[in-house]
Amino acid sequence: MSFMRKLAFAAVILCAAAAWGQSTKREPHIGYLYPAGGRQGTTVRVIAGGQFLAGPTDVYVSGEGVRASVNRYIKPLFNIQREQRFLLMKRMAEVREKRLKEAKVAPEAIKKIRAQGEKRLAWFKKQKIKLEGVKLPDHHLLSDLDNKSLGELMHARYFIFFPRAKQQRNRQLAESVLIEITIDGDAPPGDRELRIRTRGGLTNPVVFQVGQLPEVTELEPNDRSGGPDLAKTPLLARLPKVKELLETKPLELPVLLNGQIMPGDVDRFLFRAGAGQELVIEAGARRLVPYLADAVPGWFQATLTLYDARGEEVAFADDYRFNPDPVLFCKIPKDGEYELEIRDAVYRGRQDFVYRISVGEQPYITRAFPLGGREGAETFASIDGWNLTAKRLTLDTKPGYGSIRRASGRHGKLVSNSIPYAVDTLPECRESESNDTVKDAQRIDMPKIINGRIAKPGDVDVFRIEGDAGDRVVAEISARRLASPLDSLLRLTDASGRVLAWNDDHVLKDKHLHLNDAGLLTHHADSYLLAELPKKGSYYVQLSDAQHHGGDAHAYRLRISAPQPDFALRVTPSSLYARPGGIMPICVYAMRRDGFDGDIDLRVQAPAGFELNGGRIPAGNNCMRITLTAPKKSPARPVALKLEGIAQVNGRPVTRPAEAADNVMQAFLYRHLQPARQVMVAFKKQKWPMPPMEILGDVPVRIPAGGSKRVVVKAWKGKILQQLQLELNDPPKGLSLHDVSVVAQGLQFRLQADKDALKSGFADNLIVEAFRQFTPKRKDGKPARKRRFSVGFLPAVPVQIVQK
Repeated sequence: MSFMRKLAFAAVILCAAAAWGQSTKREPHIGYLYPAGGRQGTTVRVIAGGQFLAGPTDVYVSGEGVRASVNRYIKPLFNIQREQRFLLMKRMAEVREKRLKEAKVAPEAIKKIRAQGEKRLAWFKKQKIKLEGVKLPDHHLLSDLDNKSLGELMHARYFIFFPRAKQQRNRQLAESVLIEITIDGDAPPGDRELRIRTRGGLTNPVVFQVGQLPEVTELEPNDRSGGPDLAKTPLLARLPKVKELLETKPLELPVLLNGQIMPGDVDRFLFRAGAGQELVIEAGARRLVPYLADAVPGWFQATLTLYDARGEEVAFADDYRFNPDPVLFCKIPKDGEYELEIRDAVYRGRQDFVYRISVGEQPYITRAFPLGGREGAETFASIDGWNLTAKRLTLDTKPGYGSIRRASGRHGKLVSNSIPYAVDTLPECRESESNDTVKDAQRIDMPKIINGRIAKPGDVDVFRIEGDAGDRVVAEISARRLASPLDSLLRLTDASGRVLAWNDDHVLKDKHLHLNDAGLLTHHADSYLLAELPKKGSYYVQLSDAQHHGGDAHAYRLRISAPQPDFALRVTPSSLYARPGGIMPICVYAMRRDGFDGDIDLRVQAPAGFELNGGRIPAGNNCMRITLTAPKKSPARPVALKLEGIAQVNGRPVTRPAEAADNVMQAFLYRHLQPARQVMVAFKKQKWPMPPMEILGDVPVRIPAGGSKRVVVKAWKGKILQQLQLELNDPPKGLSLHDVSVVAQGLQFRLQADKDALKSGFADNLIVEAFRQFTPKRKDGKPARKRRFSVGFLPAVPVQIVQK
């Protein structure tokens, strides 16, 4: 490399480092979308609210048939200056008067309304506020202000002048990006993932739904009579033409309702329905924003209430079985107008309390049986529910599509809710009633998956197996994770009735992090037990509902077998931002099953050019931080990253994909691996790639217990190396980094192991972060404080503690 090229390269590193360091500390995050979806064949404007969203350039939506672009970025609006408030009230009054004239309201009435408005503006005029050069607040509700209707003006006023005493200011939701999304008429309905690329990186994915029904968006205030509260505008309410314009007309079904719940807010919608209509009213709230870090119980807990024309309650729902999002089923008793109310169960609210409610005679599956089938076998599930054309559903069991899949029914062109089902490789059978007692127990030859139901409250299903002394037996329920309301309880007994093992709920946890397949379940109701048989003989697996419930919907899949060692992998985060050749830390979680405790080797499956460091999860570890080095030549658009893990299980290689997830917090404490469709990597535009770095010598680095070991990192040469400070990023307790120096090959440092905290055999990866200090120049020439920023990461350093 020539001297000039080295010089240019060093300049690029120094200039990019500050920005890159900022992005690692200030990663762009979307807290909500509103509205969180749109109808096929339409174009919608959507607000993405969050933090660190400045400089948005592109929007990416998963799947086919949806295109999105950035309209503009909107800064936080915590306080409106009095000049802006005066100008806004003045402009709103002018637009309101224009709308009244268009409605041919009598001039005398307009004059009275104008006089009322002048009273509100009197204080501002006394202050002799000057409006020269004053601009309206930058708020998405003020876009195209001159063309807003009276209802839209009231809606904008409601949100922009929302009482401060009720506001819950949250910087994590304060910034916003206005997005325009076009949905093709033949775009497949369902959930998509939306991400925004900003100058600071790629945001987390959020749900955007493609719907099939006509959509409306609420206009506040609509907390009574399905429309604006005219009692708050008595002068307008007395004008028949204005009242007619503002009063909400009953909606025609089917329809999809979009809205947000603010503190203390109640939203109501008026619609017309006919006697005998079988309505399904389904709310999507937690589905749109699964977890809230700073609210209890950790999501928007919506409630739905249906009222008739006399204001009497017709139906109510505050959940659907174990799902916090309510679904209300109602056969309309008579023709007329009905009002639907939605609110938070304890009257909380803020911008991310977003909902979408579908109302109509839409198909909805409430139960299915069986809940899955054997891989490659022709399988049909009988289904029941509301407005279903068919009573049977074909389950796709072709190899290679994952163990948990989804299927939907139809009613004409409308697609029903999707239901999960399992695809397994073991032989299967059906439960045979009556098997309620040990005497009538159903004989099972292991291994087997039994498809059954707890058919009525108090029902117990009993299965008999034969085993020898020392045999290990696993009994595992798949029900709650397959949308069954069953809260299972398993017992393993011997012939005398003695309980050898039992389990109610089963969850894998790492401190406050829940490690489970679904990621969205918080009640881990599926039971699991593993036991060793004491002697040869007959044994009984007894299954019941822990809450003594039962019914046709309480289906299950019960696996009884010897242990089937296996594992599943999750990788976080699901959005990455890298410079060409740059190094990114990621975390891979291993969910070990049936006693599997071996090493798992990780590798990049696609695309080409990425390199892993520290790509082994040692035996016994459930998670490992590794580093990913981006290719030197990077595409303009984000790419989907695919990782997989390989392990030796019972003497044969087993490969499993690492599925995308995000480590999110629920209600100040608990954490979950929220599923994502894929890991997306976006690349920072940079002329020169980052120089390669490499850990020299053997890995893992073997450190004596209580001792130390030097590590040499091959790196580019230059003065910048002498300015770097190295630190361990979130290291395990007992390991520390010391004595950083520049050597001929690049950098050298010493790793010290505490003899009391770390014992021989401990293995992990160390993530080393590089920092640099600089002193900014002040305009006044006074000395400034030094600032510190991240330059980036070194390749992961695998370490192992050994005896001295």
